[in-house]
Amino acid sequence: MSHAADPYTPGDVQHRLVDVPGGRIHLVEQGRGPLVLLVHGFPESWYSWRSQLPALVAAGYRAVAVDVRGYGRSSKPHDVAAYRMTAHVEDNVAVVRALGEETAVIVGHDWGSTIAADSALLRPDVFTAVGLLGVPYAPRNAIRPTDAFAMIGGDEEFYVSYFQEPGRAEAEIEPDVRGWLAGFYATLSADTMPTSGDGSVFFVPEGGQLSGRFVKARPSWLTDAELDYYAGEFERTGLTGALNRYRNVDRDWEDLAEWDGAPITQPSFFLAGEKDASLAWLGDAVKAFPTTLPGLVSSHVLEDCGHWVQQERPEEVGRLLVAWLGSLRLAVR
Repeated sequence: MSHAADPYTPGDVQHRLVDVPGGRIHLVEQGRGPLVLLVHGFPESWYSWRSQLPALVAAGYRAVAVDVRGYGRSSKPHDVAAYRMTAHVEDNVAVVRALGEETAVIVGHDWGSTIAADSALLRPDVFTAVGLLGVPYAPRNAIRPTDAFAMIGGDEEFYVSYFQEPGRAEAEIEPDVRGWLAGFYATLSADTMPTSGDGSVFFVPEGGQLSGRFVKARPSWLTDAELDYYAGEFERTGLTGALNRYRNVDRDWEDLAEWDGAPITQPSFFLAGEKDASLAWLGDAVKAFPTTLPGLVSSHVLEDCGHWVQQERPEEVGRLLVAWLGSLRLAVR
């Protein structure tokens, strides 16, 4: 099945496949200058950065957006453990090297924010600054993640717990990928998210599905062509690779024991939507930034903005990113 044409087709954008230890990573590259590596979240692709690529290029940067392993045209290993955090960090380092660079600024959204943070934490020699969108940095702590998620759920099941069993969420999503994505995007967007108290979309009642609480609407930032592109990618690849990131939370907790409570000391940037549930759940993590992100340069909460921050507010996010990058005084070529 052919997938939808990419609605974002500037003449100077380059699609490339580069070798990494676990296979190959697909990336989209544009511009020249200091390297800025953009990492997407769930369930997205490099395409979520379509508006920031030209903004970064115009400011003198080499902007590169990847398909995280398991997504798009990147490799999709069968082993669940191949999606552990340390593998994603290795991918990012290998991408920087494949592009002929020694260092990069890394910026991520959603799961990409956590991947970016851990890349900066584990490889400060490569990632000299880090930008976090949507999900704040929360250092590893003493509680095993799946135990914490089980406690959060109460009488219902927290969505991360729902995603743990291989095949379970896929059985819900894959019969109608486009419809599921449309509902998920809309439910977490500021202009279409539910306002009633009928239960949180992040919790699944016994015998139910996550989509049972989705809204039937189309957020203003998402066109038919853009939804078709996302749906086409996931109809081709399936959702297992994307969901396997959630299935490694305990493995990550074990792998990162050496970094328990560790701060990220490089210059950093944080930006989130006011209506993003992650901001509420992880409010204590934001309060801890003076300790956990001592190099924080700027932090922003965008009013009337939901989870898909760089797509809901593309121009504002691009402007704030460029301003932060400018403060780093990188040698722009």
